[in-house]
Amino acid sequence: MTKSEILTDIVIIGAGPVGLFAVFELGLLDLKCHLIDILDRPGGQCAELYPEKPIYDIPAFPVISGQELTDNLMKQIEPFKPEFHFNQMVEVVEKLPDGQFIVKTNEGKVFRSKVVVIAAGGGSFQPKRPPVENIEQYEGKSVQYAVRRIEDYRNQDVMIVGGGDSALDWALNLHSIAKSLTLVHRRDVFRASPASVKEMFNLVDEGKINFILGQIASLEGENGQLSAVNIKTKNSEMKKITTSRLLPFFGLTMKLGPVADWGLELNDNLIVVDTEKFETSIKGIFAIGDINYYPGKLKLILSGFHEAALMAQAAKKIINPDERLIFQYTTSSTKLQKKLGVK
Repeated sequence: MTKSEILTDIVIIGAGPVGLFAVFELGLLDLKCHLIDILDRPGGQCAELYPEKPIYDIPAFPVISGQELTDNLMKQIEPFKPEFHFNQMVEVVEKLPDGQFIVKTNEGKVFRSKVVVIAAGGGSFQPKRPPVENIEQYEGKSVQYAVRRIEDYRNQDVMIVGGGDSALDWALNLHSIAKSLTLVHRRDVFRASPASVKEMFNLVDEGKINFILGQIASLEGENGQLSAVNIKTKNSEMKKITTSRLLPFFGLTMKLGPVADWGLELNDNLIVVDTEKFETSIKGIFAIGDINYYPGKLKLILSGFHEAALMAQAAKKIINPDERLIFQYTTSSTKLQKKLGVK
């Protein structure tokens, strides 16, 4: 081992909700984790794409935002002192003859571990950009691909483009605080839930949302600040709409990235795992969350939590093969409660 290598029990690739909960399950078993993520903060897509959007299917939370879920998970894993490495992409995962792994990032960091856990969601993701000239000069200021702070849209002339759940959800959530809200979609058929579509059209009838059938033709503004968006309607007419905030929801481009070159068995760009340990085709490498595939897989956060728990049990056996593993409950084990700082 070289002096520059970071030695740890587990390297977790991805710091979204499933990767964070994996820290908890592994920490209960006295395993040390380092997490690497391409984003600049924990939370994955929850924190990056919909930090303030309500999530309704987390057990025991009738409703919780993506950021609240992330904050709660970070608090839950505090006792285990995980170490984070943000703004970095893992480029190389190499298995050594002794069974350990060398993990290298694009920033030159090198890790040595006995287990690697891939919890990278769907891989690296980026929003699809509308084919509009000069849109780049407005991005990050008046053109955003995700709502990170609802207050940024208060008293603004907001335009949302798209026909999926994200477009409809944010139209319904933002119209009450925006100065004006215009929804633009190229056709009158939507991919969003029928209930959301019905509610949106009710608000259109009430004059609270302006709906236009058409596509973005061009943008107007200066110094990164939009003043208007020109829409080519279904009838080929041009409409100029006063706009200070533009939210295009054209979906995400998902890329598996370097993971595709690590020699793992794949199924349609997802990593094949077993359902006992969620181990990949390479012993010692596990995949949990949206990035894995097995028959009956559901892409739900709660499914990833379950996968993390079973993965941790198997990882412990790899790292400490001679240690007898006794399953314990946090509700009754004083040993586990002491680790959590509650006893």
